[in-house]
Amino acid sequence: MNCKVINQRAVKSIFLTLAVGMCLVATTGCQVSLNGQTLPSPYYLQDDIQYFPAGPEFKLSREAAALQAARAEEKLNRK
Repeated sequence: MNCKVINQRAVKSIFLTLAVGMCLVATTGCQVSLNGQTLPSPYYLQDDIQYFPAGPEFKLSREAAALQAARAEEKLNRK
């Protein structure tokens, strides 16, 4: 009799754990791919938006300026 009660408890706890796990999976928002489409989470409208302003088109402007200054200095030193 005692073993039967333990088995029933184990089955109930396993079923409860699976039910809670399935509820958690069903309620979480995540990116989904359906029929070749990548769909956002259902909560994408409530997400906070990060804004990154556009930077310069030429990313190495400081390096280019340093190279020009070095070339100009080298020309002055040669004369």
